[in-house]
Amino acid sequence: MDVHVDRDRCLGAGMCALTAPLVFDQDEDEGLVLLLDARPPQEQRAAVRVAAGVCPASAVTVTERGSSPAS
Repeated sequence: MDVHVDRDRCLGAGMCALTAPLVFDQDEDEGLVLLLDARPPQEQRAAVRVAAGVCPASAVTVTERGSSPAS
């Protein structure tokens, strides 16, 4: 799994950081997404998928190895 974030799309809702806090955070200045781990371990992957799904701006993209990007 590879995780990508688009800070230009991010609204600062924080759903990603609440859902997968070991993978995402928010910067202190603008509240925009910070990616802490672009290749999270197996035990974090379910939370990352949920975080991508609940992002209101679709700023989180998950790419499974061998497939195309999916939000």
